[in-house]
Amino acid sequence: MQSHLPLSVAVITLNEEVNLPRCLESVRDLAAEIVVVDSGSTDQTPEIARQAGAVFVLQAWQGFTGQKNLALERCSQPWVLCLDADEAVSPELAEAIRRAFTGQPAVNGYKLNRRTCYLGEWIWHAWYPEWCLRLVRHDCARWIGADPHPSLSVAGTSAKLSGDLLHYSYTDLRGHLERTIRYARTSADSLSAADRRCRWYHLAISPWLALCKRLILKQGFRDGWRGWLIAYSSFLTVFAKYAFLAEKQRQAGRHPQLTPAPPAGEFSGRKPSGTA
Repeated sequence: MQSHLPLSVAVITLNEEVNLPRCLESVRDLAAEIVVVDSGSTDQTPEIARQAGAVFVLQAWQGFTGQKNLALERCSQPWVLCLDADEAVSPELAEAIRRAFTGQPAVNGYKLNRRTCYLGEWIWHAWYPEWCLRLVRHDCARWIGADPHPSLSVAGTSAKLSGDLLHYSYTDLRGHLERTIRYARTSADSLSAADRRCRWYHLAISPWLALCKRLILKQGFRDGWRGWLIAYSSFLTVFAKYAFLAEKQRQAGRHPQLTPAPPAGEFSGRKPSGTA
């Protein structure tokens, strides 16, 4: 693999034979090294990675944060581009990355604008723009946060690059809804592990705020019926996350507070101060 860029590409995979070829092809002439950390694929993912010249690492699943950090650690170049298998670098973004390395970069990280293809069409509002820190100096970066959506963190300053990171997400609604429920359960597990509790407003208000953000603030309605699906899936994501958390609290004997707490002193067996 020939490249003048001191750049590794890190990807985690599980049965990604459909997406991985597109991902690796998009960085073939860009990176000096590709590292693929796989959690036990049973399809052609390992063969595809090895044929592309990638360093292939088999690692039992240890969560999104742990798996992504392992991929980051296995990279040997001074800079790392962190990608998901269903993402690809656009030609415009590849050119912007090359320009960033024409001299010594003055920052420790670059944010990329991710554009999502949803049910066969590009989304220009509900999920766009979506700036993600993905290109980082190796020695000062780490994935942090809770599963299933950790974020990449870097010490020091970062800048933005032009061109889009192409995200080929859901090809059918069933896949979207199934992943929504699966990720909501994982989010609930993370919240429970952090000793977070479900309150009444998490179920009554938070889902509607998520819907309004996508549909109104991000103008998802301009994406047509796909924008409406995205908005309502955001509602479902938040509702399911807290519903699963409430269920975990019930199972643990810690009942969720699903009604507003009464004012101090009320129903406490004594009269509130100032009453006759």
